[in-house]
Parts: sequence; structure tokens; C-alpha cells
Amino acid sequence: MDISQVAKKSGLPASTLRYYEEKGLIHSTGRQGLRRTFSPAVLDQLSLISLGRAAGFSLDEIVLMFEPGSDQPRIDRQLLSQKANELDKKIRQLTTMRDGLRHAAACTAPSHLACPKFRRLMNLATLKVRDNRRKGVRGNVE
Repeated sequence: MDISQVAKKSGLPASTLRYYEEKGLIHSTGRQGLRRTFSPAVLDQLSLISLGRAAGFSLDEIVLMFEPGSDQPRIDRQLLSQKANELDKKIRQLTTMRDGLRHAAACTAPSHLACPKFRRLMNLATLKVRDNRRKGVRGNVE
């Protein structure tokens, strides 16, 4: 398959496919004129990459899951378990945040700052920012 066929079937732009190839995530099998060609197995690899990204893996982590020169994944079960644990923690944090926001929306306190539950929510967000700074993470609270 040439790169335009892979782009159409995968829904990814050709620029992303070229970037993935540059990172070592996928490999072309040759060229047809100026266009890269890929084996049909690349679609499975792209699906695995999409699954990994959706689960929160970085591209650098995902590249380690592919055998060099092979279409077969080498998935580290311990790394999957570790990522699942991270997702559990994230789910708990988001659930707490959601519940706090719902409470704040319906709270009858004269001011949100007078609501103990809302104040706990603010403290949780502050702790998350401090934790991210210690880890060197910049940007929004995750």
C-alpha cells in the first residue's frame, strides 16, 4: 500500500505517518515512485499506536513495544499494569473533581469559599499543581 492508501485507511495524515516512520514506530517497505509503500500489517501497528496513545503512553514508550524490523509487538505486561494503575489514580482524581464540581454547582452556602467541600476541592487542585512542579510538569493541572 502506498502512503496515501495507508493515510486514507488509518485516518491519519501522511505527515503523521512520515513522523511515525522517523520515530521508528512504523517502517516503509520501499517506494513506488516518490511515495512510500507499507505492508498491510502497518494498519495493525497504527491501531496499536492509537490504543497506546489513548491509554496515555508517550510515543517513546510505544516505540519500545515494537521489535526492530518486525511487525510483531513486544508488549511489556508490567508496563501495561503500571499504566493501568496510573489510569486508576487519574480516574479517582477526576471522579473527586467531578463530584466536587457537582456539589459546588448545587451548594447552598452563601459563597463557594464558605463551603468546606469546595475548599477541599481547591486544596486538591493546589496540591496537584505543587506535585507537578516537583515532577517538572508544566501547564494545566492534569
